[in-house]
Amino acid sequence: MAKLITNSTPKTDGFRMPGEFEEQKQIFMIWPERTDNWRAGAKPAQKTFANVAAAISEFEPVTMCVSAAQYEHAKAMLPAGVRIIEMSSNDAWCRDMGPSFLINDKGETRACDWTFNAWGGLVDGLYFPWDKDDQIASKICELEQIDSYRTDDFVLEGGSFHVDGEGTLITTEMCLLSKGRNPHLTKAQIEQKLKDYLNVDTIIWIKDGIDPDETNGHIDDVACFVRPGEVACIYTDDPTDPFYKEAQAAYHTLSNAVDAKGRKLIVHKLCTTKAPVYLKGMDTVDAVPRSTPRKNGDLAIASYLNFLIVNGGIILPQYGDENDALAIRQVQSMFPERKVIGVRTEEIAYGGGNIHCITQQQPKA
Repeated sequence: MAKLITNSTPKTDGFRMPGEFEEQKQIFMIWPERTDNWRAGAKPAQKTFANVAAAISEFEPVTMCVSAAQYEHAKAMLPAGVRIIEMSSNDAWCRDMGPSFLINDKGETRACDWTFNAWGGLVDGLYFPWDKDDQIASKICELEQIDSYRTDDFVLEGGSFHVDGEGTLITTEMCLLSKGRNPHLTKAQIEQKLKDYLNVDTIIWIKDGIDPDETNGHIDDVACFVRPGEVACIYTDDPTDPFYKEAQAAYHTLSNAVDAKGRKLIVHKLCTTKAPVYLKGMDTVDAVPRSTPRKNGDLAIASYLNFLIVNGGIILPQYGDENDALAIRQVQSMFPERKVIGVRTEEIAYGGGNIHCITQQQPKA
């Protein structure tokens, strides 16, 4: 039986969140079907999710959470090795609604079950209701028989932070200080929550992310840890690039940052797409009350940085862009010990995220 741990914190109990580059047990995903978010009845997105799951399966097990209505269809589309579990959800962003797993030195696993409110609740959230999404973390913990810590007084999504497993966390002010998250808390109180629940000592604040209208600027489009003491950061010298200002600022902040171990960070540059990616086919998205509409020609948040680190590999977004091959070369040079697999993911970007956003890793204890 998975227990809910109250009156304590992971830090007190000696648990930490490991870096994504540490050894993993499996990856969790959620099958997309929401026709007011995914174009063309979600069929192109489903094909892309299946391709991502297939790429991950080369390296480690994948568990796909699927609604009862989509169970047979998902089974037909997914590789035979993917474990399919029936689970209700409102949408498919496992990074943000799934648990953030923790480990200790005794080989035990626990998890943080953050309050999820669809990236801003009734202030600027993307849909309503989000009740099933907010249950995903506890259901996954129940499935895996993992004890968890629930933060009923604290909203957080997994895509809004990265940790190095050695006491350092990076995040953005745009997201964590947004009015739809935790307006009752000061910046110092938010820092304390992160320190208590993820067992970190140093928080590096980047000012802005690149998707103010979707997630309020999640860090996983902008920067991540490659290994302790090293980060990747989106970068462009082109002032006409839509992400130029944010990329330059993030690179500057990280280049001047010091981690929890006192190391000045090594910052690796990762290119942006040569041409901006714009939304298309949005006229096939259902219009429903309380969902944020998207329009053809709006900018899609297509970042190469939204990749997933897996055991022995990197699953990297590709867009059919001139810089796709350059992104693969740059990421390969950051991770010489891993095999880089590119997957075309415009369909996920059209829905508001990418490979990192739709996956959640469970570390090997």
